[in-house]
Amino acid sequence: MGWYMDTLIGFVENIVYIHPETGFTVARLNDKRVLQTIVGIMPSIQPGETLHCQGTWKHHPNHGKQFEVKSFETKAPSDLVGIQKYLESGLVKGIGPVFAKKIVDAFGVKTLEIIDNAPEKLAAISGIGKKKLQKIIACWEDQKSIRQVMIFLRGYGISPGYAQKIFKKYQEDSIKIVEDNPYLLAKEIAGIGFKIADDIAHKLGIDKSSEKRIEAAIEYALWELSNNGHTCYPKIELVEQVTKLLEIGKEAVESCLTRLIEQKVLIQFQDEEELSLIFLPTFFHSEKLIAKELTRLLYTPVMFRKIDMQKAISWAESQLNMQFSEEQKQAIEIALSKKVQIITGGPGTGKSTIVRAILLVMEHLTSQILLAAPTGKAAKRLSQITRRKAHTLHSLLEFDFNNRGFKRNPQNPLSCSLMIVDESSMIDTFLLLHLLKALPSSSRLIFLGDVDQLPSVGPGNILKDLIASEKIPTIFLKKIFRQSAHSKIIVNAHLINEGKFPFIANDKSHDFFFFDIEDPEQIEQKIIQLLTKELPERKQYHPIDDIQVLAPMKKGRIGIENLNVALQQALNPSKHPLFRGGHRYHVGDKVMQIKNNYSKLVFNGDVGRISHIDLDEQQVIVNYDDYLVNYDFNELDEITLAYAVSVHKYQGSECTCVIIPIHTSHFKLLYRNLLYTGVTRGKKMVILLGTKKALAIAVKNNDVQQRYTGLRQFLVRGESVQAQQTMLPGF
Repeated sequence: MGWYMDTLIGFVENIVYIHPETGFTVARLNDKRVLQTIVGIMPSIQPGETLHCQGTWKHHPNHGKQFEVKSFETKAPSDLVGIQKYLESGLVKGIGPVFAKKIVDAFGVKTLEIIDNAPEKLAAISGIGKKKLQKIIACWEDQKSIRQVMIFLRGYGISPGYAQKIFKKYQEDSIKIVEDNPYLLAKEIAGIGFKIADDIAHKLGIDKSSEKRIEAAIEYALWELSNNGHTCYPKIELVEQVTKLLEIGKEAVESCLTRLIEQKVLIQFQDEEELSLIFLPTFFHSEKLIAKELTRLLYTPVMFRKIDMQKAISWAESQLNMQFSEEQKQAIEIALSKKVQIITGGPGTGKSTIVRAILLVMEHLTSQILLAAPTGKAAKRLSQITRRKAHTLHSLLEFDFNNRGFKRNPQNPLSCSLMIVDESSMIDTFLLLHLLKALPSSSRLIFLGDVDQLPSVGPGNILKDLIASEKIPTIFLKKIFRQSAHSKIIVNAHLINEGKFPFIANDKSHDFFFFDIEDPEQIEQKIIQLLTKELPERKQYHPIDDIQVLAPMKKGRIGIENLNVALQQALNPSKHPLFRGGHRYHVGDKVMQIKNNYSKLVFNGDVGRISHIDLDEQQVIVNYDDYLVNYDFNELDEITLAYAVSVHKYQGSECTCVIIPIHTSHFKLLYRNLLYTGVTRGKKMVILLGTKKALAIAVKNNDVQQRYTGLRQFLVRGESVQAQQTMLPGF
């Protein structure tokens, strides 16, 4: 069967839309001064580039005539308008709209030839000094190298967007590394999974049953499992996963796994039920060291004088002008007598009162008290509660850029007699290890948190494992205090946590609302209406700063991706967006950092606003609570739009108003602890939109997604296995 393909040639006038995941693009092509709409998978095209497109003409019922691109080639622009648009798109650092016009006015159609072969002539342009010229030359050379990598990788089915990531990682060695070991891409390049790397390997002639392929698949599977919170995984299930991934016999996978264990590339551990767990060494030694460090803290004597408990508690009650419950008294007493303690409870159960009481008493015994939390928002809230300085754990540990580790360690410990850590359910394995290593043996340590919330985004299940070990004194706060019982957010959070259907009768005096809507499109429209009109008018809530949409899933009409695009257009439209890596960025956009960046001191889950886009310097500046962070255009894969985010990413943060779509289309992620965590993120108002059926499914579904970890067993068993010192992965 043959296909007739049309040809369309022109330069890209502007880009209308790029889907961030698929690279599906809608753009306007200037075809002899006639603007044509082109659509297709074109994630890397830039304004001004000349495109030679192969495809077919279609008629869209809403948007009219379109050219559907099946394949295309990019060529440098050849006319004045195209050249100027190409340069002013921000492709080359140092050349923005102003300098693009100056350069084109000076050199005309020979502009690109001049930049390519005689860039020193640009020094004749007013405003281009020696430093700026060097930057332009360096960036132009990078673009040429990226083009070479793109051409090479296009033959292996790699999109230009991924080619840019590969070049960013490996620079001029990109082609050599891909040819030598394409499986590195799955491990080291975000978004490139094993299947893409495996497809390249196949085209390079690597055999389907080669040891290199099987070893790469096993290691890749374990790292992917760590992204889902596991620090280890059952051997039988791991073999099944890898066998399915590779589509080869189980025996070959088992043989390769045995060899990796013998070579100590991986570690096998038998748990108390004789289940064989497979660890990557970094996770095994980290969890072993956590157990060792906690044991050190637990059994080293405290240096404080003894306290008259009854007298101290009565005095704290008088200072705070309140009477403590028996739960609170018990928590305070343990905190004043034990070395390590956990205090866990839901909203409104009095954790804040306990902390203030502990601090009142302890300040009479020592001045070396540190308060900390995993995120900036949580640390800020702890400061407000206690009226004392609280730090993020990362800032407290002081990152060392030279050694790629933390300055605070056993050789340079924290000056601390008492450490209180809030939102402890968010702490992952590596962060806890480095905190414990930095604490002197005489320190007291108190973990505050809500064990029923979602666990950390990073690997581990710290708070749950510590409690389950029964090695650390733990107080479970259950009682809701009278002042909190008036809040339907708090009442419903506890009902949800107990597996009971929440109170959803909408009353204007309440702070919890439910809109019963079946159609996802209508849910999307209602969310936009709430943010653009109803809440700003009725409650004076700022639609971006005071309201946060939390969605369970990425895909679908009411998934995170689509809601972000819709809300960006509704709340912060722009006629001059920046397109990079399939994303569209506007000044004023709400964005979230999605990976820890110790160099920039921003971390996974931090939310800020884009304050400036500099096309000349190829930088986006994001304001995180008055802390400005610069991102080069090639670093923009570290941030994502945050008008809508996942509940998991938002844990530890709070917002005045939280809006949560809950629908049966999210069936796979309707879990009780996810809904509970989402509801407890709202300070003054929570709004659910969706169906009662979906709400009931979430409330009843307490099948928490299991995380395989070794920490609980290492704590219970004690130090039976030698643990090695370990660093954060990638450092």
